[in-house]
Amino acid sequence: MSHLLPRPAELLCFSLYAAAHAMNRVYKPLLEPLGLTYPQFLVMLTLWDEDGQTVGQVSDRLLLESSTITPLLKRLEVAGLLKRERDRTDERVVRVRLSEAGLALREKALDIPSCILGASGLDLEGAVRLRDEVERLRHALEQGAG
Repeated sequence: MSHLLPRPAELLCFSLYAAAHAMNRVYKPLLEPLGLTYPQFLVMLTLWDEDGQTVGQVSDRLLLESSTITPLLKRLEVAGLLKRERDRTDERVVRVRLSEAGLALREKALDIPSCILGASGLDLEGAVRLRDEVERLRHALEQGAG
């Protein structure tokens, strides 16, 4: 049978998809002791970087819709890691603030980036270069789809 379409392994999108799954498999045992999923970890990283952001700001930083972020925030709030509160100057805006437990969890997460780098087989320079290439690809794809 002749192949009119490429095999999945020949596609860039498949390689990115498979790499994302492999990355998540490496993250999972590192995040389980913290009680976090990978998407929850991304939210926590965003808040550890800058606490008190609005839901919209967190969504924008993670390139996710607020309808996707809201359930993550609710679960993290139930876990006692953050609080959502209405902005004092504009009740339509919800701000997200870390709790004491959320702030303390940061210390337990400090080694995760170096563990991921070690598992990748890349040095820091190579990881940064690859991340920048993937980011350029994402930007180009967004421009092409827009």
